[in-house]
Amino acid sequence: MQFQQSVSPHITVDLQVQDVMRKVLLALLPGALLAIYYFGWGVLANIIIASSVCIVCEAAMLTLRHRPVKTTLFDLSALVTAVLLALALPPLAPWWLTTIASVFAIVVAKQLYGGLGFNLFNPAMVGYIVVMTSFPREMTYWTPPLGVADSWLSLGDTLRIMFGGADASAIDAVTMATPIDTLKTQLGLEIDIDSTRGSAQYGPLFGSLSGVGWQWINLAFLAGGVWLVKQKVADWRIPTAMLLTLGFIANIMAVVDYATYSSTLFHLLSGGTMLAAFFIATDPVSASTTPRGRWIYGAGIGALTYVIRTWGGYPDGIAFAVVLMNMAAPIIDYYTKPKTFGRQDS
Repeated sequence: MQFQQSVSPHITVDLQVQDVMRKVLLALLPGALLAIYYFGWGVLANIIIASSVCIVCEAAMLTLRHRPVKTTLFDLSALVTAVLLALALPPLAPWWLTTIASVFAIVVAKQLYGGLGFNLFNPAMVGYIVVMTSFPREMTYWTPPLGVADSWLSLGDTLRIMFGGADASAIDAVTMATPIDTLKTQLGLEIDIDSTRGSAQYGPLFGSLSGVGWQWINLAFLAGGVWLVKQKVADWRIPTAMLLTLGFIANIMAVVDYATYSSTLFHLLSGGTMLAAFFIATDPVSASTTPRGRWIYGAGIGALTYVIRTWGGYPDGIAFAVVLMNMAAPIIDYYTKPKTFGRQDS
């Protein structure tokens, strides 16, 4: 039999950082558009503010570090960080909060560690954690989703709140807790899930799968994430391990006590689950890099997310789960290194 022969190099795919980031932005687009559709102008304003601040900070730090500015900015990594951060922040977050989160993400979590490829932690999640722990009240400024509210908050009112023209009472009048936060608060008051979902006050927040709006946003991020996996931009092991672990634990706990513990679908389609699974946990720099390590890394994020959501002090907990597993990634890689080809253990 005559075999086809070819000369090296045999790997012809030339995937640059810019190509990867462009595909990530494209995969984020459906979920981002649905987030804007359900939560209004504030989501778009967050994206614009975060993108502007992240790009300026990236340029300033590259200049101070005597690194090439133009080529690095055009790799789009700062823009990806900005969009991920903006989508995680509440739609009516004050402009200064988004600015602080963006500065910490780029300056502290990325550039002070040496820039892209050297950061130990996911930059977007570091920025998110800084403002979550420092300004917990402002991190509750979520508008009711379309379907609960009759229409968007107007552009003028949105900008007035975001740029400091509204007092606390006015903000409280137009904001509402997220479904995952509502359940956590009500359970803390010893009000079970069925009673919360059936109440006239909180019932409209919940849809057939999870929360109104949230379920479709998460499904859109799921679709974008699957496309990223098919494009070989994201490794399938991390999101698979994260979602299976989160779903498995949620299912067990719901079977034990359905009145107290949320269902599997609610956990998978609430908050930032799908955004984290496919776009944040799969960060090639701060995540585990070995095949077995990625299973452990993803499972760790899923388990920690459930623990923090259920028994911790924060309603979502994904950002903390990701950063904690970022810390563990080096040791996971160390103990899951594949054997060198041709080596036999004595």
